[in-house]
Amino acid sequence: MSTRSVDVAIIGAGTAGLSARREVERRGRDYVLVEGGARGTTCARVGCIPSKLLIASADAAQAVREAGRFGIEVPEGMRVNGRAVLERVREERDRFVGYVLRSLDQMDPGSLVEGTARFVGPTSLQVDGGPRIEAKAVVVATGSSAWVPPSLDPVRERVLTNEDVFDLEKLPRSVAVFGTGIIGMELGQALQRLGVHVALFSPFAVVGPLTDTPVRRKVLEVLGAELELHLGVRDERVEPHPDGGVVVRWHDQGGDHEERYDEVIAAAGRRPNLQALDLPAAGLRCDMRGMPRIDRHTMQAGDRPIFFAGDVTGDRALLHEAADEGRIAGANAAMWPEVRGHLRRTQLAVVFTDPQIAVVGTPYEGLRERDVVVGEVSYDEQGRARIMGKNAGLVRVYAAREDGALLGAEMFGPDVEHTAHLLAWAIEARVDVERALRMPFYHPVVEEGIRSALRDAATKLQLAPKPCAFEVDCGPGV
Repeated sequence: MSTRSVDVAIIGAGTAGLSARREVERRGRDYVLVEGGARGTTCARVGCIPSKLLIASADAAQAVREAGRFGIEVPEGMRVNGRAVLERVREERDRFVGYVLRSLDQMDPGSLVEGTARFVGPTSLQVDGGPRIEAKAVVVATGSSAWVPPSLDPVRERVLTNEDVFDLEKLPRSVAVFGTGIIGMELGQALQRLGVHVALFSPFAVVGPLTDTPVRRKVLEVLGAELELHLGVRDERVEPHPDGGVVVRWHDQGGDHEERYDEVIAAAGRRPNLQALDLPAAGLRCDMRGMPRIDRHTMQAGDRPIFFAGDVTGDRALLHEAADEGRIAGANAAMWPEVRGHLRRTQLAVVFTDPQIAVVGTPYEGLRERDVVVGEVSYDEQGRARIMGKNAGLVRVYAAREDGALLGAEMFGPDVEHTAHLLAWAIEARVDVERALRMPFYHPVVEEGIRSALRDAATKLQLAPKPCAFEVDCGPGV
């Protein structure tokens, strides 16, 4: 059995691991990158890239269906070619995965070790079928895996997750989706718009990551009119049907129900990949979930020279967060025993349903009601949204009562993937409501809705209007 000694060992070659590698390389440290799974990041292989490709096809189909409202007559008989849709998803997905693989191919072959690593000491690793690695510091970036609820155990062998749904050869006629979080809502609506009969199930009475009750209600009103949502379900049972597919039985406020579906998708979240690591062998104290305490500003676990990054932290499972965490973890691992805290960027999360959902900065549940004012805008009659036929939604912006500083927002509406960025940048730049209202707004655009929310907040803050720059009148608006 061979032994390798390095400055830094990195476990996992996804977004976080590759980001950590760049930081270690930049500081001239010797490293080894261990990868025991499929190459290519979660985002590119099974996450945001293939899901957005599927959503793009669903949006195209929906645009055809809705063309009549704009006076565009579409010949009868529009057909969704499910095989072609899924072929395009895989082809484009593989292009993105290829970019990641090429970056790995450019590495020094001696720095990449294939196999599953486990701790056999504080910073010692054993790679199955490979060498023992002695490192001065370790970065753990092993990612996460789809979680299958116990209620699906009777049909586990046929359960689909976001890790394999994109490899279907054709679209099913019907599907039961368990989970109404980000993954469940995106996949569920996309499949529904592609002609699949979709039913979504959740023991909870909410969808997506929102915490603000009025925005939650609006989401249920709008998406509930399009999708078959079964929320607050209890005693769900899923069993194989003798003629194929599955039978779902459940109980809710309306009583007992039973329905047959061709396929079942587990979209109830993902869990950190910790099982194979044997963290106690590294001397780490872990909680009931097997997770050590991690400082999100240093990414250090306890006081050990072990740093976590990416989805394995169980914190913010988003690509840009994984990249940032990898950068922080890699820098501190390379500089060990010197450890520095790093500022984290303003939180930004987007759900690509239609209308879209976003959470920016501090969510509502993280604020004290007496310390904030809420600026609100409905997109039901907003000008640009109505022009596009996308007039549905509600956005609530949070500002500090003391000084008007922008703190966060929960958003549901057209193109909020873009307006959420504007608010995130404003929060990151420590802009207050008054300053934000002095920024330019074109007409007619959906961004004017954000201005309406800011004006609402300014009224509640009792801010007196200030003259525009250059002492000219303010431009057109609603």
